[in-house]
Amino acid sequence: MTDHSPALSVLDLVPVRGDQTTTDALRSSTALARTADRLGYRRYWVAEHHNMAAVAATNPPVLIGMLAAATERIRVGSGGVMLPNHAPLVVAEQFALLEAAFPGRIDLGIGRAPGTDPVTSWALRHGAGGVSDEAVARFPEYVENVLAMMDTAGVGISVQGRTHALRATPAATSVPTIWLLGSSDYSARLAAEKGMPYVFAHHFSGQGTAEALELYRSSFRPSADRGPGLTEPRTFLTVNAVVADDAEEARRLALPQLQMMLELRTGQPLGPGRLVEEAEKVQAEMPAAHRELVDKMAAKWIIGGPEESRARLAELAATYGVDEVMVAPVAAAYVGTDPAASPARERTLELLADRAAS
Repeated sequence: MTDHSPALSVLDLVPVRGDQTTTDALRSSTALARTADRLGYRRYWVAEHHNMAAVAATNPPVLIGMLAAATERIRVGSGGVMLPNHAPLVVAEQFALLEAAFPGRIDLGIGRAPGTDPVTSWALRHGAGGVSDEAVARFPEYVENVLAMMDTAGVGISVQGRTHALRATPAATSVPTIWLLGSSDYSARLAAEKGMPYVFAHHFSGQGTAEALELYRSSFRPSADRGPGLTEPRTFLTVNAVVADDAEEARRLALPQLQMMLELRTGQPLGPGRLVEEAEKVQAEMPAAHRELVDKMAAKWIIGGPEESRARLAELAATYGVDEVMVAPVAAAYVGTDPAASPARERTLELLADRAAS
């Protein structure tokens, strides 16, 4: 059980609206990160998704370097790096350098899903069969490799009977906090086994969260004997949020993202994010069954005015026993909005700001 003021953090997919270029989307997310930093949010994470018209978060290490350089105190990290897409040493090297550049401000969140379609997965692996079953099956080994390679003392690799020293960076004095992320009980079990911090993707489906967190907490094995390990479980909650000065305004601003999630779950083609006025026209012609699905998703998000939204965040934190909530500010924009800005996303953070803590 937590108190009634959970610390707040931000999850950003770097969305791309139909009126934006990638440059616009990056400028918008940079402004959002600065807003979160100024308001006292604890951390700012970016995801890894590929070949999606509405998402520019393709390369977390590049984004993290950009956003950490644009902010002063907030922790910046990945939510997450999809490890089967990458060689563990490459990930370790990238985040060791980020930690060296911004000591004490970097988080490495690791996930097991490919984060894209099969064709793009194939391309990510240089034509070598995509994210193979072997790469997914070896995920626990890859996680262990990253942990070992990022240790400040390095790790010994045995090759042809000889042990060779391997370090992610030559002279590290600290390492990022490394989290395991997941949307099933698989990562909960693995995080507990390795004594790592863990986050369940509550924002994605809103189902199975209590079970996954209970599994993690009940199975947790302390890891204080390794690096900056943990003596007890550490987790937080993620949730989609659209907060405006009144509830009706929030519902309008949430509609484009709700429609995108509907399209994702019903196998429809995905395009750039709609503006509010475009989404309202689509909603008016939407079949009743699809409108019902939209309403069900909306009920699991934080959508409303400031007071009710703060109360719901506190309730979520208490329900799941966490002292931190990571909000994905998914508010859309109106026709005529500056393409390089996302004022409704920034407003969501501002209206929740008195719940944030450094």
